Amino acid sequence: MSDHLRPVPGQRRLNWYLTLPKVAVGLLLVLLVALLWLLREHEVEEQRSTLIADVLWLEQNFRFHLDGNAEQMKQLALDLSAEHDGRATFLTRARHLLKISPELAQIVWFDARGKLRGALPTPVPARLADGSPGDPDGNPAAERGFELASKLGKPVYTDPFSTSQGAQFALYVPVFHGLELRGMLIAAYSLNDLLQQLVPWWFAEKYRVSVLDDNGAVLLRKSKVDAGFLSLSHEVLLEPPGRGLVLQATAYHGAGNPVQTLITVVIVSLAAAVMWSLWAIRGLIRRRLDAERALRSEHAFRKAMEDSLTVGMRARDPGGRITYVNPAFCRMVGLSPVELIGQTPPMTYWAPEEMEKTVALHDAVMEGKAPPGGFELRFMRKDGSRFDALVYEAPLIDADGQHTGWMGSVRDVTERKHTAELARQQFEKLQFTSRLVTMGEMASTLAHELNQPLAAIASYNTGCLNKLDSGDYTREELSGALTKLGVQAQRAGHIIRRVHDFVRKSEPKRAPCDLAEVIDDSIGFLGSAAKARNIPIVREIQGMCPKLMADQVMLEQVLVNLMRNAIDAMENIAPERRRLTIKLGRLENQMEIRVVDRGPGISPTVQEKLFTPFFSTKPDGMGMGLNICRSIIEFHHGRLWTEANPEGGSIFVITLPVDP
Repeated sequence: MSDHLRPVPGQRRLNWYLTLPKVAVGLLLVLLVALLWLLREHEVEEQRSTLIADVLWLEQNFRFHLDGNAEQMKQLALDLSAEHDGRATFLTRARHLLKISPELAQIVWFDARGKLRGALPTPVPARLADGSPGDPDGNPAAERGFELASKLGKPVYTDPFSTSQGAQFALYVPVFHGLELRGMLIAAYSLNDLLQQLVPWWFAEKYRVSVLDDNGAVLLRKSKVDAGFLSLSHEVLLEPPGRGLVLQATAYHGAGNPVQTLITVVIVSLAAAVMWSLWAIRGLIRRRLDAERALRSEHAFRKAMEDSLTVGMRARDPGGRITYVNPAFCRMVGLSPVELIGQTPPMTYWAPEEMEKTVALHDAVMEGKAPPGGFELRFMRKDGSRFDALVYEAPLIDADGQHTGWMGSVRDVTERKHTAELARQQFEKLQFTSRLVTMGEMASTLAHELNQPLAAIASYNTGCLNKLDSGDYTREELSGALTKLGVQAQRAGHIIRRVHDFVRKSEPKRAPCDLAEVIDDSIGFLGSAAKARNIPIVREIQGMCPKLMADQVMLEQVLVNLMRNAIDAMENIAPERRRLTIKLGRLENQMEIRVVDRGPGISPTVQEKLFTPFFSTKPDGMGMGLNICRSIIEFHHGRLWTEANPEGGSIFVITLPVDP
């Protein structure tokens, strides 16, 4: 059977792999549609809850307002029952009620016989009879209101009735003196004005508000939105006035959520596109399987040829990533193809000691500038051993004529580089000699830095011995001195460890550092020496200072050195002029420390050489202090310089970035 007729292994499994994504996409589409439906239902439920809450609020607003008016009418009835005439009181109070309650169409006062005693805003009631407790037009609502209020002895609302001004209802409040009915107060409400006053604008823009009678007929409506398709509505009894009145609010149906609609359309479109792409991929995969079968034999033939080569072959894409290695190259570097393929510069087989040269040649190859006669490099095997390689690079061109990378052939030329190896060993000896010189320089630095803590240890030790010899001491005094002595001993040990770390690792350790604490520690260290020379130390710190990532011991050493120099400089100055000031402040994104003395100052000639190694103005000076100080500050990405003090003396300025 030919290869084209032989069944492809895993064909049935491939069909399953292509069917499962289709089923998954279909299920995802169903779930998304269900989710959108649930979101819509949730939105409707939230709108219904909001509608109910708003309607209840509006009904409560109506009730509170009408109850307030009823209380004022009852109070007016009490006041009228206590007066003989009461017309002035009625007119005053009625005007006030009409002013604060624009929904009141009219307030009328009858005596017990139905005679009109007063009416506002017009002197003649619009719907009530001349001296009759009823209605001239035979309004049954007015008659029932008068009768119920008289019998019950409390305010009564009437059924709604129609007038020329629109639908109204009235509040009847009896005027009793003891048990005797002396009159009736009537307040007529306009439903239209009531809605205008008590329904806020935002409510009318969201809902259509209607007042219905007990038969469901619409007495009045209020809305600021054109009528359209209305969906949700809610009704509550209007108490007061009651009497069958119903308050109805209907929410306007919005235009729908365009985002949800767009999302639905996009989801359906994407699902259709995915289904179509899966079907297209099915055909592509089948064609690819056919092509792979055709290439399988060719690949086996090419691999046999490559495995027989003794020259290492290595292919890289235009970005430098390794795409192919042959067995000969793998044997050279001691790495497997899995470990090599996919590596990007720097490669694991690049020798660290020649990394710069290797990177430069790699960049030249990637730019198409590889030396035509090849070039030599030192590579590193997996076990760490090195070998010299002669490399030739040539461009890789695919079947379409496109440049797809570079093919390199690698030869092991270690034997030919034996002489160069001897030269390399000699160079290593020179490097070792250079390290010995560096160790000597660091020894002088160590002696300079240890001078201060060792002097402090000797001072504390002498103080303790003097106290013991005198017999006049306390446990606390000796304990404090010994504690400080221990601190200085730890400080000396810490300096030694720091110098050792600097030599070994070439970089001190950084940690969050409080400059105010560094200043305080430095002042505490030199406080006794300054006091002995009658030099006050002034500490000026401006506001809260952020912590810096710095080596606290190194910064403390800089300050102690500068402060000690300042104290020495003021030794021959008049005592009243002596003062050492340490200032700490912030300038934009950096901290500034100023060490200000009132010494003789620094001449321009000396200032030029001030930070030069081994230059000192002191007879016993080593000339390393200020140079070390500047090196420490520059290590922290800061600056150290000196300025003239306008009051006489010098100012050493240190700036350190807050976020280097």
